[in-house]
Amino acid sequence: MKMMLRSLLLAYLISPAAFATSEEAVEDLLKRMAEEKVTSVLFLNDADRRIAFAHLDRAAPTRALPASATPYPLGTSIDASLANLTYEVDGQTYAVKDLLAQEPLMGMVVVKGDTIRLEHYADDHKPDSRWVSFSVTKSFTSTLIGAAIKDGYITSLDDTVADYLPRLRGTDYGGVSIRHILQMASGIAWNEDYADPESDVAKAGGLQGSALTDYLATLKRAHPPGEVFNYNTAETNLAGEVLRAAIGNNAAEYMNAKIWQAFGMEHDATWLLTEPFGQETGGCCISASLRDYARLGIFAKHEGKLPSGENILPDGWMQAATAPSKGYSGYGYKWWLLDDDAYTASGIFGQMIYVNPKRDLVIAVHSNAPAAVGTEYHKHYRAATDAIAQSFDAE
Repeated sequence: MKMMLRSLLLAYLISPAAFATSEEAVEDLLKRMAEEKVTSVLFLNDADRRIAFAHLDRAAPTRALPASATPYPLGTSIDASLANLTYEVDGQTYAVKDLLAQEPLMGMVVVKGDTIRLEHYADDHKPDSRWVSFSVTKSFTSTLIGAAIKDGYITSLDDTVADYLPRLRGTDYGGVSIRHILQMASGIAWNEDYADPESDVAKAGGLQGSALTDYLATLKRAHPPGEVFNYNTAETNLAGEVLRAAIGNNAAEYMNAKIWQAFGMEHDATWLLTEPFGQETGGCCISASLRDYARLGIFAKHEGKLPSGENILPDGWMQAATAPSKGYSGYGYKWWLLDDDAYTASGIFGQMIYVNPKRDLVIAVHSNAPAAVGTEYHKHYRAATDAIAQSFDAE
């Protein structure tokens, strides 16, 4: 993913058209990035990332996910006591209000049922502000695979990759099932070390289309499929390739038809493309408002059932998607699995959609953490999320 954004920005930021409608601060940032040959938003300082993450569509090509004319309704009944809930990090006690005051937290919303119980934004963020989701998108690429099965475009998760991408026929990747791709358990050798310029992710983490399949065709099996979990950026991009090939359309239009419009998202959003008029990045970068992050969580909590009563997913899809996989009990079909039967869609720098069906609860977070993973801030928002969830009774 880092290499993907690096190559995108190198190719695209030099275009004056990218700056045409930007606000002054965004124009200034993008101008500096172009002049200084900064090639990735991931390596900006905190202040500049704060602008870039909110305006990724100004820095790279995207495809639109337009707001629905009939947004899914969310009521508001703020529970002020939630801010006083306590949680622990490294043996010290904090309150949720301490998290809300942290600079990296751009926004947090807690939705019980269909009612907002807590909603907080940083001073430079608001309910209609878009924010890049990073790997949160993986969970919804997986979900669209489920929709394609329900629609008959994909026969089964046991179909092989080569059934939809014949370019991979006869290769080790070609024989892997879609199920094992979704579980990141293909068994194909892959090095995800971002510090190694010779790693697979450094060479191919941002590839799409024929460039991606050509690279994957060279890789060999290290384990039997389904046995070993190995986090692999390319496998979600590959899932996106399978999806587009199966439906004969781009992923954003399918997302619009099946979820964005059908469920009722309130605000315009975008999906990052590999190049102008190119392919959506299956593993990354839907940029959406915090409330629409929450609506995506509600959609998942409703197991794919639309307000119309139609279910766009196969029966039992979400239960299967959030069941422990053999390779790693903490991972399903690109959902991270937690205690209390909860699960999350998660992205670097602290993006999150937390879903707890047992407590009829969704918590969504926009963040600008000081680093991609592993910071003190990450510990805080996760611990606070757990404390908030436990304060609600199970249904």
